[in-house]
Amino acid sequence: MKKFHGFLNTDALFEVLSRLTVKALLGMKSTSTEWYKLISSPSFIKAQLEKKGLVLSGFIFQEKYLLANEDIKTISYINIPPLDHHHPNTRSEALVNQKILSFLPEDVVVLASCNGLICCRSCFLFSTANPTLYICNPTNREWTSLACLNYCRSDRIALAVDHNYTDIPAKFNLIRVKQVKNTNEEEEEEDEEQYLTFEIYSSETKLWKKSDEVCRCDNNLIKNNGVYAAGVLHWLTDGDEILTFDFKNELSCLISVPIPSSEFRTKPEACIGESKGILHYVIVSEMGLQVWCLQDYYDVQWELKFSKSLEEIERENPNFFLNLKNRVLQRVVDDSPWMNPMGFQDGVLLIKVCVNLYLYDIEKDKVVQACNLQDLSSNYTPCPTVLAYSLSLVPLNKA
Repeated sequence: MKKFHGFLNTDALFEVLSRLTVKALLGMKSTSTEWYKLISSPSFIKAQLEKKGLVLSGFIFQEKYLLANEDIKTISYINIPPLDHHHPNTRSEALVNQKILSFLPEDVVVLASCNGLICCRSCFLFSTANPTLYICNPTNREWTSLACLNYCRSDRIALAVDHNYTDIPAKFNLIRVKQVKNTNEEEEEEDEEQYLTFEIYSSETKLWKKSDEVCRCDNNLIKNNGVYAAGVLHWLTDGDEILTFDFKNELSCLISVPIPSSEFRTKPEACIGESKGILHYVIVSEMGLQVWCLQDYYDVQWELKFSKSLEEIERENPNFFLNLKNRVLQRVVDDSPWMNPMGFQDGVLLIKVCVNLYLYDIEKDKVVQACNLQDLSSNYTPCPTVLAYSLSLVPLNKA
């Protein structure tokens, strides 16, 4: 065993192991104490990050009630199976794990995910308590917590973790967005202006800071809480705009989506996500499935990266889809959409069609069925929280 231990510390083995994925390394950590120490060392984690980076491993799915003061406690992690051209055009081998956050001390509601870390809050009745916020890494089952005072149901909390390979343990920031209405008594209630304010938490200072930045926004923030791309956080609104907040410089703005909803006969469905460090906007409409990427923030220049008609998608995937375009067009405004993009990361789209969830790799132009809503113990509420997640070995900077 001594010989083996000595071999572990050679540069050759270090070089070989640091080129493996996190998923492969997780099984190796339990092989022996020596393997565990090597793979858990800061120098190894830095080397592995530099060589492999962070890769999408799955999506986290949790339903929520829109009106009730209750939280739905079931959290499902949808593991991504291999997506390649040799995979049969049938149901995939995606695994659903409903114990991904079982190591936390209480039931939680997921809020945000960024670069291997997840932010969530304790379940509670909104009228009686302030929640605890948890920031955790499910891969190594580490977590830290902090109080979240004066929490309102309309608050949005985002998580920002930079790809800084010198920061081990990982440093993080939380950003809380609050909706504030103009209290000018001379204005009628229906003419009230709505503003967004920002609060920033740093894991280094362990303090919340209220930003002086204020953004006028009369629309609601929906889906994909705080997508982090190019050092900026993004929230999709229900008003054909995307809210951006550069928390380092404390600057916000609203940018227009590529195509306004008024251009379509039937209300389209959309989501935002990040791929290769760039913000992406995914939309499903009578024009089909389109994926746009934001090339310029200042001039708001969008580039169409992928486009395919609903007829083409159906023709290429006959085992999955039937009469797709008609069903998308027949949607009643208040009904749950037949085809709904839920989350996007690293070129992979999680999309709901009827009662099934599919994974669509837009770069490989490949679709596989991930699971059925029943696999998630779900009756499907209209606005579930869906977060992209990447496995990471990076330990936490304790709050």
